[in-house]
Amino acid sequence: MICSMNFSVSYRSDYRKKLIVFLLVCLINSVNFLLFADSKSIILGGAGKWPELSVADGVSKGKGRFGRECIELEKNARKVTMGTDLLLDFEGNKVKDISGKYEVISNSLYYTQKAVMGRGAALSRGNGSGIKLKGTSGTIFGTEGNPGSFVIEFWLCPSIAENGETIFSWHSSRIILDYVMYQAISAQIFNNRLEWTFTNVFEGYNDTNGELSLLSYSAIIPEKWAHHSISYDEETGLLEYRIDGHLEALKHVTQNGREGDTIFQPMLGHPECVEICPRFTGFIDDFRIVRLIYPESNYDINLNEDSYDFYKVTGGRFVSQPLMTKIGSVMKNLEIVDTVPPQTEIRYYVRGSDNYFNWTENYPEWIQVKNREEIKNVSGLYFQVAADLFPDGGGNISPSVTEIKLNYEEHPLPLPPLNVRAKAGNGFVDLKWDHSVYENTGGYFIYYGSRPGEYLGSDATEGPSPIKIDNLSSFRLSGLKNGKIYYFAVSTYSKLDEKINGTLSGEVYARPGNK
Repeated sequence: MICSMNFSVSYRSDYRKKLIVFLLVCLINSVNFLLFADSKSIILGGAGKWPELSVADGVSKGKGRFGRECIELEKNARKVTMGTDLLLDFEGNKVKDISGKYEVISNSLYYTQKAVMGRGAALSRGNGSGIKLKGTSGTIFGTEGNPGSFVIEFWLCPSIAENGETIFSWHSSRIILDYVMYQAISAQIFNNRLEWTFTNVFEGYNDTNGELSLLSYSAIIPEKWAHHSISYDEETGLLEYRIDGHLEALKHVTQNGREGDTIFQPMLGHPECVEICPRFTGFIDDFRIVRLIYPESNYDINLNEDSYDFYKVTGGRFVSQPLMTKIGSVMKNLEIVDTVPPQTEIRYYVRGSDNYFNWTENYPEWIQVKNREEIKNVSGLYFQVAADLFPDGGGNISPSVTEIKLNYEEHPLPLPPLNVRAKAGNGFVDLKWDHSVYENTGGYFIYYGSRPGEYLGSDATEGPSPIKIDNLSSFRLSGLKNGKIYYFAVSTYSKLDEKINGTLSGEVYARPGNK
């Protein structure tokens, strides 16, 4: 019986010891959980839509991996430049010349998203009207006289390519010695080829009754986009027709038909409307007329290279808005879902700091990073992500970014000190506390004021609330008014960064006096 009782007492004692050990382990684990950094993520794109970007230069939204929204290169849609005479980009339901120089008199084309450049194009259903535009004074077709060097270009996707379909048409007349001379410029399809015809446009050119034609060598293929451009160079008299950048036909509009002889300059008569797709079935995009004044480079146009690229070979860039975390957060890595076809490339960059209001384009410094690669020395309250996208060398293929997951660690807020006490004296209050268990304690902030929970005091000789002190466990506030009650609370700040400031301790109070 005695042995049995001893065994029972021993068993209970052993059980209590094990229970105490278990509870201590749980407590230690709980404290460790509070003290170590908390892993967090910010997701751009992915299953949701991409947020607004602070920079979106040469990029647009498209469909990426898993059918989700992505950021990709913007198609090489035309922009208004110094030499732009007319530009129809068809990016909206309302057709207009975005250079503002031509007025739309009538329009029967339809907006469509089947675009080759940008987001929108125009559909012509061959109903015999198309778009009619009237140029203002100073435009090529709104002014009499010599237009100088020019380019007419557009993207075309015919549906059937029938004989007689007309893409461009201009009709006018000049009066020469009381004689009215008919003039015309047209682009029409004949035998599956596109022919440009200039009638009585070049002054002094009398061959074939003043009619000059350039016929494409290549066939016009239905249901396929192709870039067409006709250009005239007043310096050499060269009239040149290209499709997708490849030379189709040329002619020197000179006395002997060769370069270096007397040039027959264009001379336009009475201003008349231009018509686009008056008799055509199919799609048209980015119709542009450019007046060239040398050097050409000032006018953002290269007749032989970039005009037919789907994407600008210089690529594009996007930058996220500043992404707010918590003070002292540390960036760990990026997890990226993207598509990078052969010969294309995407370069990713990150940066961070506590105040984005003083950020510039290059400050803080951008750091180039790779997918899932550890990021070092990027921390702060705000992070930012950027990416440069580059197409293949031919400007035909774009990479895309479907999702960027920014992984970072937030340092937990420091725990407040324990058991704060206040003892009043003559014109002062002594505060004491037990140190915070936060392992990175740098010091404390003492808050004081004359109303509960309102720490706006300014009476203390040591300064207004809050007062920053070192890693101490007691402090005297002097210069306080006798008879006035004061309320106090203490917080802990981190030695990693004093801006990492924890929650307040419990409130205590004291009333100084001369007793």
